[in-house]
Amino acid sequence: MASNLATKPPLMALSLALLVLAVPVVSGCGSSDSGGADAPKPPDYDRKLANSPKPLAMLHAEEGALLPGGVDGFQRQVKRLYGFPIVVNIWASWCGPCREEFPIFQKVSAAQGRELAFLGVDFDDDRAAAATFLKSYPVPYPSYLDPDKSITDWLRANRGIPATAFFDDRGEQTHVKYGPYRDRAELEADIDRYARTLPEL
Repeated sequence: MASNLATKPPLMALSLALLVLAVPVVSGCGSSDSGGADAPKPPDYDRKLANSPKPLAMLHAEEGALLPGGVDGFQRQVKRLYGFPIVVNIWASWCGPCREEFPIFQKVSAAQGRELAFLGVDFDDDRAAAATFLKSYPVPYPSYLDPDKSITDWLRANRGIPATAFFDDRGEQTHVKYGPYRDRAELEADIDRYARTLPEL
């Protein structure tokens, strides 16, 4: 008897069950949805980053930009930032964990953006979706488009996203961290460990 009830539910119950099952599928498929309704208010970047050194101020002037140029353009940017530690966040609009950690990058880049450089790499993404994402989660630095994954390959960060690469102030890459940052303290600790501190000779 029990098996008959399980395999032949009333039509109304079956319809409701299908509706309940469909809801999470629909909400989870919106990979390009920026989630703007849930996005926290960003810091006051203009106030917090005022009087930044010129190379960093030039980055701030490209706030939220999606830059072409591929790996060559990205390498030129790294060279222009010689003398400053660099933190590179690799993300995509379809990446849920990227969305979760973006508010952490907003806060830390606002707090430390006068002393070190932040850059983004938009990995294998739809440009329109990425632009929509950045309107909901604005950051005070540009991101380089990486449709062919050449930048990610150059960074040796091709095992999954989100990922974060670190450079010291001599332009030497020191580390790649895979997976999202869970809180501000975790990101700040990695900055101190891999970007601010020069390797021992």
